[in-house]
Amino acid sequence: MSKLNKDILFLIFEELQDDSTLLFSCLMVNRIWCETVIPILWRKPWHYAIDYHKKFSLYYILTSYLSNDIKEFLTKKGIQISGQSLAFDYLSFCRSIDIKIINDIISIGSSLEYNKFLLQEEIYSLLIKKCPEIKYLNICGTYEIVHLPEAKVRLESLCELTCDTLIDPKYFYRLAHICQQIQRIIIINKNLKVNHGTIKLIEFQKNIKYFKWVDEFKEDDFWELLEDPYTENFNVLKKHANTLNHFDINLQFDDEFFNEYDYSFLQDAFLELYNLKILEIEAPIFLNNDDYFSKELEMVAYRNLEIIEIDVIDIYQVTCIVKNSLCLRELRVNDFDWNYDNYYNDSLNFFRTICENCFLIEHLTVPMFLENQFIEFEKLLKNCQNLRLLYLKHTTNIKGGNELEFGDYLSNVLIKVASTNLRKLIIPFDIRFSLKTLETFFEKWKGRPAISIHFDDYYFYQKDDSYVKLFDKYKVEKVIKDIFL
Repeated sequence: MSKLNKDILFLIFEELQDDSTLLFSCLMVNRIWCETVIPILWRKPWHYAIDYHKKFSLYYILTSYLSNDIKEFLTKKGIQISGQSLAFDYLSFCRSIDIKIINDIISIGSSLEYNKFLLQEEIYSLLIKKCPEIKYLNICGTYEIVHLPEAKVRLESLCELTCDTLIDPKYFYRLAHICQQIQRIIIINKNLKVNHGTIKLIEFQKNIKYFKWVDEFKEDDFWELLEDPYTENFNVLKKHANTLNHFDINLQFDDEFFNEYDYSFLQDAFLELYNLKILEIEAPIFLNNDDYFSKELEMVAYRNLEIIEIDVIDIYQVTCIVKNSLCLRELRVNDFDWNYDNYYNDSLNFFRTICENCFLIEHLTVPMFLENQFIEFEKLLKNCQNLRLLYLKHTTNIKGGNELEFGDYLSNVLIKVASTNLRKLIIPFDIRFSLKTLETFFEKWKGRPAISIHFDDYYFYQKDDSYVKLFDKYKVEKVIKDIFL
């Protein structure tokens, strides 16, 4: 292994670029391995899970690049500066700047605010001069770096930007003119009103593929102070419908007042983004039972959708979204909302839609079936033969008293038609298994891959040692991988 061709090693290490523990261990194998790993580690050196307050190596590497005059000046100010020589030209490999983490590293040199300011000026200037091109930039916290003389040349190739909305718009205007090929934009929204700089930044881009918006308001009474930081940003985002394929939205909202806020900006944007592959939404966009929005969803085809992850959604609306999603691999829903009068028809239609359209589905969340939906649920399992995880969600529409009958039915139908790829089950309170039913199920599951089962109603299985002994027995026999109680 240590004699592998250097090009082959590089390709292997590229695949491991997110595994910092393994990559750092590779440094110690030999010189060839070290020379091959260093450029990969230093592409995004701030990316790895390191406690920089206790690790001085990055600080000493950065300060080693400073000129002797600057080192002498900073030393006189009482700032610790490294005089060590470097084995590699590390910054020549660097393609990222993360202001927050770099500021943490800089604080190693001195705890005094003025000294940290002096270091920041020198280190930022050093990075923007030494790094050949910046692909990844996180400017949450300090923004002046975009006005350094070399910024235009270094940042024009930027492909990923993380920023917050407290930044003065003029810095966004500068970025918008320099960087127009950003593919991933992550906006941390801390502003209760619109920042017109982010609008220009989004508008000027030519190839946005990933957009993430996260609210992080510190005010406890943000709901009363909230103006509209959203509408203009999401309106301009619609212009990128051709390229945008990953939409990740996390809005901060108050459960008590969400019906009082107009979320049409998000609904309108979502309806336009027809090329999405990944949809992640934690927001009350699907909770206001807007008839107009539901009708519009019926007309939109999200044919490229592969992953849907939503906090809460109405069953009818999610059915509209997945009905033409023939590529769907994951449907993750934390909770289903429903109209009680229409629950039976809406949930039945949901089962049929999954059954008829989602043949590739691997991870599936479904509402708990009713007794008169057994046939449709069985058809769903029979058609979804790529299924690896099945998550049945508890619903208050189920009347108590039939939990063991549901357990008998589910164990039988899983043995009869479930995918041999099935690896994990999450069982709601509405379903309980008798000891005999479980033993029969495990016996018949033998020969398949080991399964993990999570029981929401864990008290039922913990109160009887017989269940624990049964689980232990089939773990030893490798029928069960894990039981979560």
